[in-house]
Amino acid sequence: MSTLDLLRQDRVLSVVRAPVIDDARDLCSALVAGGIHVIELTFTTPDLPRHLERAASGDTGAVVGAGTVQTAAQAKAAVDAGAQFLVTPGQGPEAAPIVAAAHGAGIPIVLGAFTPSEVMTAVALGSDAVKIFPAHHLGPKYLKDLAGPFPGVPLVPSGGVNANNARQFLEAGALAVSAGTDVVSPADVAAARWSEITTKATTFSTALT
Repeated sequence: MSTLDLLRQDRVLSVVRAPVIDDARDLCSALVAGGIHVIELTFTTPDLPRHLERAASGDTGAVVGAGTVQTAAQAKAAVDAGAQFLVTPGQGPEAAPIVAAAHGAGIPIVLGAFTPSEVMTAVALGSDAVKIFPAHHLGPKYLKDLAGPFPGVPLVPSGGVNANNARQFLEAGALAVSAGTDVVSPADVAAARWSEITTKATTFSTALT
């Protein structure tokens, strides 16, 4: 099953934005136990490639990618560490090389966008899906408006999505939603509170049904 197919099935990916990760493999196992299989570790975490390698070192059942990718060098480092997809917060001057790095490795790329023009640019650059960020500012209605002119573009809202509004984004046409600190808090990650993360992941996943 491809990453996009898995996203379509789970309807959620977990974004981990933490200054410290106790054990990336255990973290992935905790999220999978809660029903979330697509996991984005971000370059805002120090030494991200090491955590990507750790996450890929065991059969956790997770598909793990790299987020907050802003340069071609970061894209290459993530790919070399075993990232299974890449995500950007927007489209900087190295967006095209980032897309090339992902597709050269045979993995999907999700470029960040906010406006219709940015969605068009992401599609033109070859983005496999488009992250709408920050989604909470204009909410599900804005996503529905975007889905109108882009019916074939997989949209993934991110930023401020939680268990209370996630279903609304899906009903507005999202392929899946990004779950952030509502599921994975930096404190839980640093303290290795894996059972707490599993419980939050289960709660979030259940809210989507």
